[in-house]
Amino acid sequence: MRRISPLLAAGLALLLASCASITEKAGSKLADSLSDGISNAKDPEMVRSGLPAYVLLIDGFIRGEPDSATMLLAGARLYSAYAGGFVSDADRGRMLADIGLDYARRGLCADHGDFCVALNGSDFDAFQTELGAFDADDIGPLYTLASSYAAWVQADTSDFARIAELPRIEALLKRVAELDRGYDHGNALAYLGVMNCLRPESLGGKPETGKALLQEAFTISGQKNQMSKVLEAQFCARLLFDQELHDGLLNQVLAADPVADDLTLSNVLAQDRAKQLMESGKDYF
Repeated sequence: MRRISPLLAAGLALLLASCASITEKAGSKLADSLSDGISNAKDPEMVRSGLPAYVLLIDGFIRGEPDSATMLLAGARLYSAYAGGFVSDADRGRMLADIGLDYARRGLCADHGDFCVALNGSDFDAFQTELGAFDADDIGPLYTLASSYAAWVQADTSDFARIAELPRIEALLKRVAELDRGYDHGNALAYLGVMNCLRPESLGGKPETGKALLQEAFTISGQKNQMSKVLEAQFCARLLFDQELHDGLLNQVLAADPVADDLTLSNVLAQDRAKQLMESGKDYF
């Protein structure tokens, strides 16, 4: 028995490792399928009511595999999307966005320790140097971190500590765009476009650059990503007090067919937002 025990122990270790691998693969497949289902959903309320159950399920996978980059990044995407798109309570939104960013950081740091040190440090030059080492194989995790970071800032734009992180977010998004301008239907460019339209030109903003980036994002999507037009209207046209551009963009969104591969839910939400902006625009201009 003493001779057999080490073999049994080794076999058990291999079995447990295999089970962990199978669990991670199952969780990854679930996360991918869920993401596909959500992005193609036509009913935002159904997503709003059903998504928390899957968020909790991914949390369970993460508790079982706390160092799994795959599960952490899947959790980051779900938490950040839910916080940014479906939660109206400010305190709850901040809490969920905090979790999303924490998962994104841990997920990227699991495979990129040197970058993690720079990400958590105060030396921005070191951060940019490490960022430059990422290649096309890393674009998914990198984009997840960037979008989770953006959702984290969006959750409380009155918090100056969050606003101070905007240069890091911009650097992350620029690296994603350098690696693949068309990634996620051009949404990295859309994020960058909004960032250029947050301030007037007199205060360092670049609204014309922002408009160009948002228009490029729309073109890259095959003219299917209606949210890029809504963002151009909300942030760029309003910043420039250009009502003709504002209303024209929103009317185009409202007239468009929202059904498009991987963009249906986003387009339905874009049309809802367009209606709100058209109404509030009567007082804005």
